[in-house]
Amino acid sequence: MLQAPTERHPWKHFQKHAAKENAALVAMTDAVENSGLERDLIELVKIRASQVNGCAFCIQMHTADARKMNIPDEKITLLPAWREAPVYSDRERAALAWTEAVTLIANHHGVSDEVYNDALTVFSETELAHLNAAVIMINAWNRIAISYRFTPQVATAKAA
Repeated sequence: MLQAPTERHPWKHFQKHAAKENAALVAMTDAVENSGLERDLIELVKIRASQVNGCAFCIQMHTADARKMNIPDEKITLLPAWREAPVYSDRERAALAWTEAVTLIANHHGVSDEVYNDALTVFSETELAHLNAAVIMINAWNRIAISYRFTPQVATAKAA
């Protein structure tokens, strides 16, 4: 298991030493949240990208946020198998496919024409640009949380 930096909370370390970059990411996060995309959709995107990236901190945080927003538990629980689950709308499915394609862009050398065209059937070009920003934003936060070894804030006792 990775060891967390011990001198102080790693988030404060990033904020202190990369203040302008942190401020830019916070501004991007605010812009995404105020883009006009559905809040539920944005939260599902955050969770799914965090799952794909293996970011335990962000999975826990955004799952908790989704529950506070009253997103149905089935939508949260079934995200890893969203293709097989009948609980997602066409718009959510297109957003989740887009999220995975952009998150794993290096593996596939781009976003497929199918994913791109499917997204444009349910999102306007402006909405797709906002969705892309949402995916880029959560991927950036995932990489910060993973590299700085953020641990999820859980109520249960530590495993031995």
